[in-house]
Amino acid sequence: MISPRRLLKVLAYVGTWLVLSAAIALAIFLHSERTVEIASHEASLSPNLSGEVVARMGPVLPDLRMPSGVPIGVEVELGKTDADTLEELTSRYAAIASQPEGQIEVARRTVEAMAYAALVQGAVLGAVPLLVWGLVGRARRQELYAGLLTRRGFAVTGLALALTVAGVVPYGWGRSDPPAQHWTPLADFLGPEVPLPDELDSVEVMADATTAQSRRLIESGISSYDESLRFYSEAADDAAMLELREPEEGETVVVLVSDRHDNVGMDKVARAIADAGGATAVFDAGDDTSTGSRWEAFSLDSLAASFKDFEGRWAVAGNHDNGGFVRSHLEDLGWTYFDDEVIDGPGGSRILGVDDPRSSGLGDWRDQTGLSFAEVADLLADAACAADEDGDRVNTLLVHDANIAKPALARGCVDLVLGGHIHVQTGPTEVTAEDGRIGYTYTLGTTGGAAYAIAIGSKLRRPASIALVTYRDGRPAGIQSVTLQPNGRYDVDPWAALTY
Repeated sequence: MISPRRLLKVLAYVGTWLVLSAAIALAIFLHSERTVEIASHEASLSPNLSGEVVARMGPVLPDLRMPSGVPIGVEVELGKTDADTLEELTSRYAAIASQPEGQIEVARRTVEAMAYAALVQGAVLGAVPLLVWGLVGRARRQELYAGLLTRRGFAVTGLALALTVAGVVPYGWGRSDPPAQHWTPLADFLGPEVPLPDELDSVEVMADATTAQSRRLIESGISSYDESLRFYSEAADDAAMLELREPEEGETVVVLVSDRHDNVGMDKVARAIADAGGATAVFDAGDDTSTGSRWEAFSLDSLAASFKDFEGRWAVAGNHDNGGFVRSHLEDLGWTYFDDEVIDGPGGSRILGVDDPRSSGLGDWRDQTGLSFAEVADLLADAACAADEDGDRVNTLLVHDANIAKPALARGCVDLVLGGHIHVQTGPTEVTAEDGRIGYTYTLGTTGGAAYAIAIGSKLRRPASIALVTYRDGRPAGIQSVTLQPNGRYDVDPWAALTY
């Protein structure tokens, strides 16, 4: 049995380790900095204990500040962006601000990662003094203690304490903003002639002589933000009132999106339609971006945040999702892409998919590279038919352009092809294969309401399409299409049954 004296000694060691670890971890955390993609910028993110979010906007637009809602604060310094004009950049800010969940999630994950890393480092470093204390031994400690009472010992001790304080106390504590600048409520900065949405009441700007020239841009951004927030919020609220087919017992519903082209405003609408239709999983047929660039991470983060609690999330890359960034980023956020194999799909079904071969960096099939669209189409059909012959029938073939699945449908090897790409809804269309078997093809319009390769804006540029795909007994059983018009009106198609 452990003695009380020994127990107290152990508790003293543990308590000392906890205090040292916490102090070191806090110092490391408050000195941390991470580079992330935020608001279409390469941004530097640093945590603090201010309880505020401060966005350093660069040399033209004024800095912004708002409460974080928690004791932890964060400073975000926006870096380079590929926007060609300040007006284009302001338009992006307005669109992103109207659907901020994705960016909030990025900042939260980043701060949590820094906090976890600081705790691990603090725990390790906090144990070092105790290990040294134990290794030195009592006799040597007594000798060192006697040496501390000398003049040289006092000097060394003072220097060590000064270095410790300099290292532990975070740089910037006690600093104040430059005297030529001061935080001003956004409402005061813009003046009473500019109506401010309630959501921006707590926002402040760093006002000085130079930022007064940016007032016009900010007013334009506020107007776009307000219009975007109102349009998409009302559309999401109206979606709850749609008369959609309710899934029956044993059925699984999947929401299908495609060709979002950076329109994050439609993400809340797509989720609202999914909830109204009883969907528990999501298909993404690609073209979430306009170029596949890293600055478009905000679009992917918004999509992931909107459907983060869904049971299944399957996706393919579209022709505008150039390179591997889109796929790798969404895979890191828990989305399932395809590696030329049939995998489990929704409702006990089996699913196969392929990224669009016209995207640079894509187009590989198994270990082959540089394949054309037609070659990938034939190889895709071969894979689907081989699986069918082995008793592993492909119930859903998820692609970006449904044309790539024509050979598979013609050979009767799949139940349903889902795609997008052409920004026009077609189908579901019944296809009778060479052997008489029935399959279906369905092409969704643009979920982002995109007229071209980008859909950022305060409202839709063209009708926005979303579909609900029902599965029963492991096979697609029906599709219902929902279209949001630019004037805010919904058009709901009848549920189209799929029979085989």
